[in-house]
Amino acid sequence: MHCLRTAALGPWAETDPVLKAQATLALDLRLPVNPDQTLQAPSAGPGRSAKPALVPHTQLKAKSMATPEGRAMLVHSIAHIELNAIDLALDVVWRFAGMPEAFYTDWVRIAQEEAKHFTLLREHLLGLGFDYGDFPAHNTLWDMAERTQGDLLARIGIVPRTMEARGLDASPGVKNKLVSVGDHRAGEILDIILAEEIGHVAAGNRWYRYLCGLRGLDPVSTYAALIAQYDAPKLRPPFNMAARRLAGFEEAELAALS
Repeated sequence: MHCLRTAALGPWAETDPVLKAQATLALDLRLPVNPDQTLQAPSAGPGRSAKPALVPHTQLKAKSMATPEGRAMLVHSIAHIELNAIDLALDVVWRFAGMPEAFYTDWVRIAQEEAKHFTLLREHLLGLGFDYGDFPAHNTLWDMAERTQGDLLARIGIVPRTMEARGLDASPGVKNKLVSVGDHRAGEILDIILAEEIGHVAAGNRWYRYLCGLRGLDPVSTYAALIAQYDAPKLRPPFNMAARRLAGFEEAELAALS
């Protein structure tokens, strides 16, 4: 019988980015979840198109925001993050068995919001005269997914609560860059993304604390240990404390940032 977790493998394995987003949006949350079933992926990693070319993030060079190409490159880099975020959310759904049903429906909903974000950004790119895949991108987000594929606590602790929370911190500055050169539509899209990403990080916090509770672990000291064990990116200011509070970070966690 078809279940939600099996269905998530379809868009995860889809190589065409536009079809991946569409197939994610078409996932039916009313399907049975089958939380205890162990699933096998059809490929080693999620489906990827030939473009964009993936390079180390140190090789990506920005261009002046005064040029259409410079603005498009920035929008493209955000679209690439959103596409990766679709795969990250779907990966959690099919890969990790044995969680409550609400966990899986949470992450499918998150994948669908990421697909909406990718679609909005790609449509905006088309309006700028470019398309997703026209510029190189990096694979840092998926690298972290691979490093944490053996432990759900590490995955949830590091991907939503570290990598995605960085997006909360970066969003105001990125929006200012685009709006200051007259790209108000990009600013509107980033507002939509920020509001929904707060919910994604909040889900990460909720399920991270659930798993810490199951394992009898202290969330704050465990997080520091995970960051060290998995060599996660060090967090640097500025921090969007208002967004982080809305996303459910506790004061002890915010204090540990500084």
